[in-house]
Amino acid sequence: MSLTILYEDKHILCLEKPQGIPSQSDKTNDEDLMKISSDYLKSKGENPYLGLIQRLDRPVGGVIVFAKNDFSNKELSKQVQLRQTDKEYLAVVCDKPEKASGILEDYLKKLKTINMSKVTTADDKLAKLAKLEYETLETIETDEYGPLSLLKIKLYTGRHHQIRLQLSHEGMPIWGDNKYNKVFVKKKEWTQIALWSHKFGFKHPKSKEYIAFKSMPGDIYPFKLFSRIKDI
Repeated sequence: MSLTILYEDKHILCLEKPQGIPSQSDKTNDEDLMKISSDYLKSKGENPYLGLIQRLDRPVGGVIVFAKNDFSNKELSKQVQLRQTDKEYLAVVCDKPEKASGILEDYLKKLKTINMSKVTTADDKLAKLAKLEYETLETIETDEYGPLSLLKIKLYTGRHHQIRLQLSHEGMPIWGDNKYNKVFVKKKEWTQIALWSHKFGFKHPKSKEYIAFKSMPGDIYPFKLFSRIKDI
């Protein structure tokens, strides 16, 4: 697989992650983006150090950033922990949101045995606060799925399956999600989730200058159904 490189210097490697490929190695032993990127650096005679700054679920495509040395890894990881990075996603959800925009705050707990998470309460010792902000960009009507809505999402925290679970819990599950969208859980055929890492912004670990990288889903269904996608 050839890499789509958005930006690269001595400290960071910013890529467009394809849908369906793991960010890093997992129990499937399938080809993963970190291994492919490491092989790319080796082919250039570089030290193949890579630190994953923000992990994307396997079905999710879009902007992903790796640190190319320990210094950059520590600096960028600190920004993530302190919530000093800008993370934006695009998602297509089933139905039309009751509110055109809003902020969602929930307490989520990871269920390791089934690789899912659930919404719980603040007094649950295993739960973590999850926060995101969404804006409805466009809603269209389809014959097969009824109304579909294109959302832009600003992520404030990075919990396991956060966007997928929070939107589903709010009554607007993501199209194609076979874990949190009941319509697609029942489907026998596999579908690709309509969730895309659109933007990742941060201070460069060395220069401290703010930089941001963007990626668009292009001609991917159902994103391509929306006319507003071209204006983002």
